[in-house]
Amino acid sequence: MAAAWVLVLVTAMLALARAGPVPTSKPTMTGKGCHMGWFQPLSPRELEGFKKAKDALEESLLLKNWSCSSRLFPRTRDLTQLQVWERPVALEAELDLTLRVLGAAADSSLGVVLDQPLRTLRHIHSKLQACVPAQPTAGPRPSGRLHHWLHRLQEATRKESQDCLEASVTFNLFHLLVRDLRSVASGDLPT
Repeated sequence: MAAAWVLVLVTAMLALARAGPVPTSKPTMTGKGCHMGWFQPLSPRELEGFKKAKDALEESLLLKNWSCSSRLFPRTRDLTQLQVWERPVALEAELDLTLRVLGAAADSSLGVVLDQPLRTLRHIHSKLQACVPAQPTAGPRPSGRLHHWLHRLQEATRKESQDCLEASVTFNLFHLLVRDLRSVASGDLPT
């Protein structure tokens, strides 16, 4: 009798192994815990907080004497020009710079107005990190556009003044929040 049960269990296990994975109705996940639904448009309340922060940053920039050597975020830059898997990489680098620059600005009198936007950006950044692929040893190679974009951000942080970085991040803020986030959310990233 025990031998019969073992035979039934072995047969059932072999049948399940050949059947393959069972489909689920869970939301689309990409990468390690990367859920594209996290990158939905911001609420009107969140956008209003960003508008107040941007206005306050622009007002503080008017009081400063800044002159920048180049445009850190050119108008022609569009993440949809990148391969789908490269978009989160570019956005993560952009968010990292934005958080560092706005974090430094928050240490000034702008702290109160930047508090909510910084919390939102940190949340987006933490969720986005799950979507950024680890440095692949094999597989798709980054395009020249991505390499150029990442190099440009790195060089700017070394060469530009804090005021220029603040101006660039401020003027790019809504582009990041609307277009760049949408570009990442619209891509079907590989699992």
